[in-house]
Amino acid sequence: MQTPPILTDRTALSRNRARATAFFLHDEVRAEIQERLIEVNRTFTASAVVTGFPEQWREIGKTTPDDEVLALTPGTHDLVIHALALHWANDPVGQLVQCRHALRPDGLFMAFLFGGQTLHELRSCLAQAEVEVTGGLSPRILPMGEIRDLGALLQRAGFALPVADGFTQTVRYRDAWHLMHDLRAMGEANALASRLRRPTAPGVMRRAAQIYQARHADTEGRIPATFEIICLTGWAPHDSQQKPLRPGSAQNRLADALKTAEMPLFSPDPSG
Repeated sequence: MQTPPILTDRTALSRNRARATAFFLHDEVRAEIQERLIEVNRTFTASAVVTGFPEQWREIGKTTPDDEVLALTPGTHDLVIHALALHWANDPVGQLVQCRHALRPDGLFMAFLFGGQTLHELRSCLAQAEVEVTGGLSPRILPMGEIRDLGALLQRAGFALPVADGFTQTVRYRDAWHLMHDLRAMGEANALASRLRRPTAPGVMRRAAQIYQARHADTEGRIPATFEIICLTGWAPHDSQQKPLRPGSAQNRLADALKTAEMPLFSPDPSG
């Protein structure tokens, strides 16, 4: 079995999270979860939340760290939420499989994580600035998945009725320095295992801030930062769930249901 590459320096990630003070996106996601659970119309009595910020999620259910091996007992939960942490996982499929195993049959899984459009403005400005100043590129922002690819992970992990959707939050900042300060306050600063281990040349950051301002600032001089939040939803398999019909097993014709005449795919050859 192939070992996933080490993407995240977990020690650096823990250090970044310990200094976090800004949780507005967690508040946004928590409100989104509560709305979605209302639509499910089911009472959950044994919830678990996988998170790097337990204080922000205790009201939703039992919290557990997003370690490589999750402290979840198989078959004990009717709801498992992976809360804004899956984008840091070295083995996201392994995390999903562990969450599925923790669910009772017909239990619900939801994961919220940052998607590929997150911080695309900052990403491009930093890349251009670093090439201009140093002539090269270094890993600075976490590579995040696209919604189609992330949705496919649910199927790989064995979830039934998988759905992937998302929404975008645009936050406006005074300048790039204010944005980067906020990222540190969110506990989302660079924790890549392949990051530079020496201080970045000051000219790179100054140039990135200049590019960001020139390229993206609005009429008031404020710059936007995009946060794409993707939601993955799936269910632990159960016999009561809907299953797709086998090809050719339909009992009624589509033309009858639509009350239309059925037309042949090809017109008869008039020459016989």
